[in-house]
Amino acid sequence: MAPYRPTRLLDRWNALSLATQFLLAGGLFSLSAMIVVGMSVTSQIEAAVTRNSAASTALYVDSVIAPLLPDMRRSEMLDESVAHALDETLGQGALGKRLESFKLWRRDGTILYSTTKSLVGKRFPLSDNLRAAFAGDMVAEMDRHYDNQAERDSGLHLLEIYNPMLQPWSGEVVAVLEFEEIATDFEKDLRQALVRTWFDVAAVTAGFFLGLSVIVFRGSRTIRSQSRSLKQRIAELSVLVAQNRMLRLRVQRASQRATALNERYLRRIGADLHDGPAQLVALAALGIDSPVLADPATPAAARARELQVVKANLDDAMREIRNVSKGLMLPHVENAELTEILELAVRAHEERTGVKVMLSMTGNHTPLSPAAKICIFRFIQEALNNGFHHAGGAGQSVAKHFDGERVSIEVSDTGPGFDPKIIHPERLGLIGLRERVESLGGQFDVTSSQDGTVVKMVLNTVEIGQP
Repeated sequence: MAPYRPTRLLDRWNALSLATQFLLAGGLFSLSAMIVVGMSVTSQIEAAVTRNSAASTALYVDSVIAPLLPDMRRSEMLDESVAHALDETLGQGALGKRLESFKLWRRDGTILYSTTKSLVGKRFPLSDNLRAAFAGDMVAEMDRHYDNQAERDSGLHLLEIYNPMLQPWSGEVVAVLEFEEIATDFEKDLRQALVRTWFDVAAVTAGFFLGLSVIVFRGSRTIRSQSRSLKQRIAELSVLVAQNRMLRLRVQRASQRATALNERYLRRIGADLHDGPAQLVALAALGIDSPVLADPATPAAARARELQVVKANLDDAMREIRNVSKGLMLPHVENAELTEILELAVRAHEERTGVKVMLSMTGNHTPLSPAAKICIFRFIQEALNNGFHHAGGAGQSVAKHFDGERVSIEVSDTGPGFDPKIIHPERLGLIGLRERVESLGGQFDVTSSQDGTVVKMVLNTVEIGQP
């Protein structure tokens, strides 16, 4: 068995909601406070009621008994006439019904008179209550300790009273009257008063606790709601932070790839210029430096033929330069509509290659940012060029569709196709197209089979913004 650790209890307590913690701790505290307050109040009520009742009874007894007694200061014992008068007074009438027992004490502890005749004349040590009475205080308490089985079986509730007897002219305590009043009704009334007191204390405590509980539960519910909202915000921010981190990494990778692609493009342009126009210009230069043109004796017809060859080479070089420049130049698409951009790209390809391209457009018109327009134009231009170079321009087509939020462009052909999983580094077109589309948050996809190739791009017009 694992040893008990106080931290487990603390962890379980901390795992509870604030409302539950208040319900447990506040309930225990309120119950303890109710018990303490109830005991204090009932004790004070019982003492006050007992004292008041005893005082009224003692006053009544004293008014009846005192005239029968002699000068207790001078009398050591009561004569028979006084004892007989006390017997008659205490044995009948109102006192006989109210008093269960009666004793008259002298200061030295001697019982001068008692309803129990066997105790008369005997001397006993003074009890605390007797000492207090001889000191001038009236003492009263409920006698719940029965002296014998008969008293216990009788079920009587007795109020034990110690009343000092004072010398009229000096105020000195000369004797003490001890008597037990039958207090059955008094005990019943006192119990009812105590029950009502406990009920009132419990009701006030419960009302106070319930009022606080309502406030605490409302506050706890508000805190839970705000906590859930805060956790949701934190989760959303965490997702956004993760997305921003991924986007930052994508931008870094795209920047690195873009740098490498630019270098490859420059090398390809350099190769195109070197292998095309540069070679033709070199041939023209060789033709100019040929002996035919350098020799004055060369016939005019031969000279003309040589110059014609030089001119043809220079014309071919100029045509090559124009073709290269045309591929690099971008028409004014910033202010053009999407349909115009598609028509410009298709018409330029048809004029340059002589291949017919089928164009289809569905969906309503949508405004696009300049970056999105340039991306779409370059996508169509490069995809058609790739289809022309690798598939011979067979069955080339361009399709546009807009569904209200996304615009998709598909460029397809019916060539022999290739494996899209294997894209060689020299295929700069597809790599460059993917970088262009994904840099705007779009999607790029290539599907190819022996029946043809489809290159597709999708842009979210809401995410990339409008001009």
